[in-house]
Amino acid sequence: MRLLIVESPAKAKTINKYLGKDYIVAASYGHIRDLRAKNGSVKPDEEFSMVWEMSDRGEKCLRDISRQLKSCDELLLATDPDREGEAISWHLKEVLDASQKLKIPFRRIVFHEITKSALTEALAHPRDIDENLVDSYLARRALDYLVGFTLSPILWRKLPGSKSAGRVQSVALRIVVDRESEIEQFKTQEFWTVEGQFEAKGRKSFGAKLTHFQGKKLDKFAIANEQSAISIRDILDSQNFVVASVEKKIVKRNPAPPFITSTLQQEASRKLGFSAKKTMQLAQNLYEGVDVDGETQALITYMRTDSTNVSKDALDRVRSLIMDKYGQDFLPSQPRFYKTKVKNAQEAHEAIRPVDAGLTPEQLKGKINSDLFRLYDLVWKRSTASQMSSAEYNQVQADISDTETAKNIFRATGSTIHFEGFLKVYVEGRDEADQPEEAEGMLPPLSEGDVLGKNQLNALQHFTAPPPRFSEASLVKKLEELGIGRPSTYATILQVLRDRGYVKLENKFFVPEVRGRLVTSFLMNFFSKYLEYDFTARLEQLLDDISNGSNKKTAVLGDFWMNFCSCVNDTKSVTISDVIDRLNASLGAFLFPSDGQGGVDRLCPDCRKGELSLKLGKYGSFIGCSAYPECGYIKNLDAQSESSAKPLTSSMSEYPKFIGVDPNDQDKITIRSGPYGLYIQKDLTVQTPPPPAVAAEKPRGKSTAKAAKAGKAAAGTAFRRASIPKSMDPEKIDLDTALWLLSLPKMLGNHDGDEVKVGIGRFGPYILFRKKYVSIKNVDDIMSITLADALGIMAKAEQRPAGGTGRRPRYKKT
Repeated sequence: MRLLIVESPAKAKTINKYLGKDYIVAASYGHIRDLRAKNGSVKPDEEFSMVWEMSDRGEKCLRDISRQLKSCDELLLATDPDREGEAISWHLKEVLDASQKLKIPFRRIVFHEITKSALTEALAHPRDIDENLVDSYLARRALDYLVGFTLSPILWRKLPGSKSAGRVQSVALRIVVDRESEIEQFKTQEFWTVEGQFEAKGRKSFGAKLTHFQGKKLDKFAIANEQSAISIRDILDSQNFVVASVEKKIVKRNPAPPFITSTLQQEASRKLGFSAKKTMQLAQNLYEGVDVDGETQALITYMRTDSTNVSKDALDRVRSLIMDKYGQDFLPSQPRFYKTKVKNAQEAHEAIRPVDAGLTPEQLKGKINSDLFRLYDLVWKRSTASQMSSAEYNQVQADISDTETAKNIFRATGSTIHFEGFLKVYVEGRDEADQPEEAEGMLPPLSEGDVLGKNQLNALQHFTAPPPRFSEASLVKKLEELGIGRPSTYATILQVLRDRGYVKLENKFFVPEVRGRLVTSFLMNFFSKYLEYDFTARLEQLLDDISNGSNKKTAVLGDFWMNFCSCVNDTKSVTISDVIDRLNASLGAFLFPSDGQGGVDRLCPDCRKGELSLKLGKYGSFIGCSAYPECGYIKNLDAQSESSAKPLTSSMSEYPKFIGVDPNDQDKITIRSGPYGLYIQKDLTVQTPPPPAVAAEKPRGKSTAKAAKAGKAAAGTAFRRASIPKSMDPEKIDLDTALWLLSLPKMLGNHDGDEVKVGIGRFGPYILFRKKYVSIKNVDDIMSITLADALGIMAKAEQRPAGGTGRRPRYKKT
């Protein structure tokens, strides 16, 4: 009897049906032990020895395995064929050896798909545990532990409110934060193009863009403004045009390789909207086996891989399918072989593909869970398309010149599919940043010398756009390009960033939270080396070198730890004040308003004396005034809100915005943001003589707050405020408009002995007469309204029939 151990019950169930009565298949439920979650679990002074801790489930699993071993002659460790799987087998052997319960031979077997043939091949070629792969696992665990348990406490002490830092997660966070800063600092540039609609034979219209004007080639920004564009358009408008040249060619497009872990995550995000975590969970189910017509069946190969290799048997099967299903034209003469782009890929693995290419998605429809089906459909189509013929396009480029000088040239391009090839099955998705600027359509038949009709020339305005934020797909792609982390860890990295509150997903794009910005800025100021992309990628390479035997675990860990400790020691004397000063400088553009000259304005908008600065607390970060407690200005960064008394719930970072001073009394006027929207505030300087000095008992309880409030009013500041209507653009509010809003409600005059007033309320502009309100359509109307206008509006409102379709006036009692 042979005992075969795998990770999960689902995998055990699928394998069990292929093995006979001479095998017992059991599950370890993943790792049976892990590093103890306490300081001192990795000991650098003892050659980085580790303290492991058994989980409760691990203890139960070990008891079950020990019991089953008594009736077996051999132990087979058949965990996954990657570094993590090798580690699970190693842990099992180490624990069994230590307990002296492993008294029978053991062997390690690996396979990349759960089929009878794959299992038979694996059982015929057992091996020992790969110590290099285990050392690579141990080095990664040690590094992640040492960085996390050393760096996180520093963050907690020096940057209150922070959660944790990690060797790879912090670099991934930096990528997101850097992109957001790039977007915020992006300066939009205007440019123009001149485009024409021309008419070919048969009155067939097509578009073309001006590429040369008066013999000069136009680059993207050659036409900088509307005046230049219109001038060029008007010059060309009187010209006649002819086809100067036509270039036609067949362009081939090759299929994408079969999926590896990272590309599966990217494509599932683009096409199916799945998170990386969900994709890996579904892929695990498809690999381990799902119920199909009452039978457990493994549908895809192992899903944690960075190799694009495909076995010969699988190639033969998919090529046979292509011939039968699509025909000879869709099958290339030779199989396609792909070279992986991932650094130090484990080429012994296989790409992610269907276990049986002959099992088409149509055969599974309605038989398995919807999400499982969609992912299988994606894997099947990508795998099949990767072995199909190239697609072919008819590409046409036509240059159109004026007949007078031939120096003004428009260019038209178009393409059509000549042969579908792999596109019949699958089209690879693209990220926003990779999308072509314009989709090319089909051009009408054109020949050199054809005289063209000219329907219209247009001067079109354009603006450059900042780079897009990262989606899950594009962030995984970026991590892979930089060589940061391993494909099998990407899903966990992205989830940790969200769980820590460092980033959030908005419309499927990552946006850094304030906490994430602060943590990144702190680490870049005090641990910049460990957030460098190149350093992290080089460290990944060193860890991979351990797995292939070209480097030693203790050497890599020793070099890293020596330098890291030196950097940690340098922060011991750093105070929170030092941290705040660094963050004020490095995050100035984010924390403080612009001074309009490329710098920041840190003068407190309330007291106009103190300096604004970042403040850190366990409940969040905010901007405060250095004149506290005399000045109570606060801007809540976490809610992007501000108040002169307490944090509000919503705001925009550019407010308060200084408008000017009232020429009558020199009081300051600003636009501010509050919980109900934007408003105008006028600071009123109250000149109140001090009260006579009399002896009085110190107030107690609630009277203390009243006394303080009364004292503040006597000493200095009061406010007058007016809401800004939603229909009014705050960017266009000048001093005159602000003063007019502050003057509301305003009396227009008297009618029949009673006042007629205009104002703005919660339902918009209104006229008030004899305690009745009549709505006005828009704000602009009341800015120029006269007494006669107001009386006319009220008369029309009274005449409107109650049962008619017209809108009745809104009345409100005072």
